[in-house]
Amino acid sequence: MRSFLNPLLVLVAVTLGITAGSVVPVLAKVELKVTGGNIEPLPIAITDFQGGDALGAQISQIVTADLKRSGLFAPIDKSAFIEKIANPDAQPRFDDWKVINAQALVTGSVSKEADGRIRAQYRLWDTFDGVQMSGEQFFANDANQRRVAHIIADAIYERITGEKGYFDTRVVFIDESGAKNARKKRLAIMDQDGANVRYLSDGKSIVLTPRFSPNRQEITYMSYESGQPRVYLLQIETGQRELVGNFPGMTFAPRFSPDGQKVIMSLLRDDGNSNIFAMDLRSRSTTRLTNSTAIDTSPSYSPDGSKVVFTSDRGGRAQIYVMGADGSSQTRISFGDGVYSTPVWSPRGDLIAFTKQTGGEFQIGVMKTDGSGERILSSGFQQEGPTWAPNGRVLMFFRDSNGGPKLVSVDLTGRNEQPIPTSNFASDPAWSPLLE
Repeated sequence: MRSFLNPLLVLVAVTLGITAGSVVPVLAKVELKVTGGNIEPLPIAITDFQGGDALGAQISQIVTADLKRSGLFAPIDKSAFIEKIANPDAQPRFDDWKVINAQALVTGSVSKEADGRIRAQYRLWDTFDGVQMSGEQFFANDANQRRVAHIIADAIYERITGEKGYFDTRVVFIDESGAKNARKKRLAIMDQDGANVRYLSDGKSIVLTPRFSPNRQEITYMSYESGQPRVYLLQIETGQRELVGNFPGMTFAPRFSPDGQKVIMSLLRDDGNSNIFAMDLRSRSTTRLTNSTAIDTSPSYSPDGSKVVFTSDRGGRAQIYVMGADGSSQTRISFGDGVYSTPVWSPRGDLIAFTKQTGGEFQIGVMKTDGSGERILSSGFQQEGPTWAPNGRVLMFFRDSNGGPKLVSVDLTGRNEQPIPTSNFASDPAWSPLLE
């Protein structure tokens, strides 16, 4: 069972099979091909879901867009379809789908229940082996129709790639509108594909650096509404807000610990130095983790909470360092040319994403946690602020374009870069974990 953030909205998943034992969990041969380090997108046919008037086509379109945007799937144009699916519960004519090289096929339906809920179901078929790979049905209310589509896309993604999807997620960001010299900045949240934008602040004061809590319902961010930078916690669904604390001087880039019990941040003290502090959210006690005469900033926990990555210019220019969560064993791991900033640990724990400024351009890259294997995924005039999708395979960041910042995603190959549509300029994205 999967439940929405609102406890009154429940979505139930039930496995579907044509006959007992017909769902094939691991034996089907549909798989992604990797040649020369490149992943060949899998040709997949996604039919319009039957019933529900326009809703069936809408769900199909969202599933198609999610899978295509991942770069791992190549949805086949519906005009090429030979068989017109009339009964999504019946076994399709596999030969008709093999002719158009559809290695996988998705069929489905949507209907209204007596209690007003919608029921959406899908089946994923291996057309070459002629078997059903997976099938589920979901119940939800009208307000969660898009979520149903994202969840179906996640299920298909996971069944074929073997990894968790990332489509049923949200992104919190800074919405920017107005003239460049009088830009209004509002805290906003949206689905990962740019839909369902909702504003969380009124734009009367500057807000910066929103970050998700691991509990998915809370964010931390900075606000200048009092004239001084302060760190707040905000409950997304209820709008309840509380002040984390008053800190003398400037506060930078607060982030949650993996258990959601602490925030870690950089504080500028009277001596002009910026050091890293952790605060326990229950006791409000603060622990100093670095004590250098340099600028230490942009801390991010490892997913197991045992380490922290941060940047420091203690070596002359900003580079990436790693230390224990208690501040011990502070070790430099980057040694490349240029200036490094905004390091973020991958949810998988295997990589660190970063921004790098060198040669007059800004780069988004990743490196292993010991600093080796540095790879640049994207370069541009001005871009920064990477955030990880919860499966650790896609990054989102913001890039200055045509007078203001816009959001962009890129996968770990660096070859699948996608713009994220927003009605206004947008900056400083932070990706949520998978919703539940």
